[in-house]
Amino acid sequence: MEATMAIKKSLVIWTFILTGLATFFEVVPVLADQSPVGHFSMGPHRENMRKMQAFKASLIRHDSVSLAPSPSSAPQPPEGTGSARVYHVTSYGGDPTGKTDSTVELLRALSAALQGPSEGSLMEGITNLGGVQVDLDGGNYLISQPLHLPAAGVGNLLIHGGTLRASDDFPMDGYMIDLSGSSLANKDQENNGTSMEGAQLSSSSSYNYEYITLKNLLLDSNYRGGGILVVNSLRTSIDNCYIAHFTTTGIEVRSGHETYIRNSFLGQHITAGGDPGERNFSGTAINLMGNDNALTDVIIFSAAIGVMISGQANTLSGVHCYNKATGFGGTGIYLKLPGLTQTRIINSYLDYTGIVAEDPVQLLISNSFFLGDAYIVLKSINGVVNGVNIVDNMFSGSGKGLGIVQLDQSNGPFKNIDQVVVDRNNVRGMGIKATVAKGAVQGNGSSWTVDFNRVLLFPNLIRHVQYSLVSSINGAFPNHVLRNVSENRVVVEADVSVPAHVFVTVDQGVTD
Repeated sequence: MEATMAIKKSLVIWTFILTGLATFFEVVPVLADQSPVGHFSMGPHRENMRKMQAFKASLIRHDSVSLAPSPSSAPQPPEGTGSARVYHVTSYGGDPTGKTDSTVELLRALSAALQGPSEGSLMEGITNLGGVQVDLDGGNYLISQPLHLPAAGVGNLLIHGGTLRASDDFPMDGYMIDLSGSSLANKDQENNGTSMEGAQLSSSSSYNYEYITLKNLLLDSNYRGGGILVVNSLRTSIDNCYIAHFTTTGIEVRSGHETYIRNSFLGQHITAGGDPGERNFSGTAINLMGNDNALTDVIIFSAAIGVMISGQANTLSGVHCYNKATGFGGTGIYLKLPGLTQTRIINSYLDYTGIVAEDPVQLLISNSFFLGDAYIVLKSINGVVNGVNIVDNMFSGSGKGLGIVQLDQSNGPFKNIDQVVVDRNNVRGMGIKATVAKGAVQGNGSSWTVDFNRVLLFPNLIRHVQYSLVSSINGAFPNHVLRNVSENRVVVEADVSVPAHVFVTVDQGVTD
């Protein structure tokens, strides 16, 4: 700071000297005709003035070194990037109008994003890209090939802000965004001229990617293939996406952990319900084939199957399925992991389409709403149902008497039944089913029978009974006994005939 002040003070002194000299030489020519001195000074005058002005300018430039450069003189970032490492697809030649194919340009932007500086590692073998972004700038881009990341073993990347539409020659078995990390994917990109120099095509990590975020995207599969494929990845986030016109799967997750899908909309056909072509809806909106994933606030408005789950420990919350009515052959949520379900479905809305669970083990369905005769099916594969709680739900139907929970024993009966609780559901226009029931009967005689077949879920299964007998005759105290429990009927007998009320509570789910 002191050096800067000294330079400025010197500048002021030299400016004063130079101004005085300049004034002197301006006066001398006026006296040139009368003074030999003036005549002597006139010759080099202009040259001296030029040198002094140049010297003054050099002093001013020297003083300005300590000042901040003007915005116009600041170095510009490389094309396609910003100071925050945001790679704009349009800077790589992408056509945001969707009139021409932008596949190569999108892959170039992805490749450039992955070549930036890294910030250490996430999981072992996963390079942290530092939150680099690929921005679609609200454009509508036509693609003819799946968009693969150019290298596996990377993480902390955001792709967001636009529309991708599949061309008429897009592969029927492809996915618009493919996070599979396969070597074949990288080979395809090399053929397109988008390979990364020095990129590691196979990661030392046991996972392909970590913390990849896809946000604010609309994917139009154009009835050719699927939307998003995530394979063996960690902590992938799919947020506020709209995926339509798929023929296979809207979002497919294979192995890996913790893919979070939230605030998103999926449908094969764009409709708001009551579509005349609903019988022909096909495909699966979301297929979870991995563990520890979560669906939150997701709407599925058209597909044969809304959500297919074949992995463990998944959670669904706030999922609204009206993809295809059960009466037309549709399923809202299909749990296809016999013997090890470990799934929680809470606060969801099954709208004219239901839930199917194969040999469910550790399944919770709670605080959800089933509309339009939608119900739950427990499907026997190996005859196992264990640790199932279906509680505190609402069911609304058309008065046809369909049971809220039904058994599919076409492959054989359920033989291993344990810790199953179906209770505390409120029902309107459908038939209530439960594993816990209460009944009462009144009569004058020595035998009373309470039939629970209308309510109990499993046939011929009562594991626990409590009853009380109350006679209407003062002082009467007949001997009585639980005589028989079979075919979901309870028989109580007394040694004498008396007018009495018999109250019975039964439970099918209590462990032996």
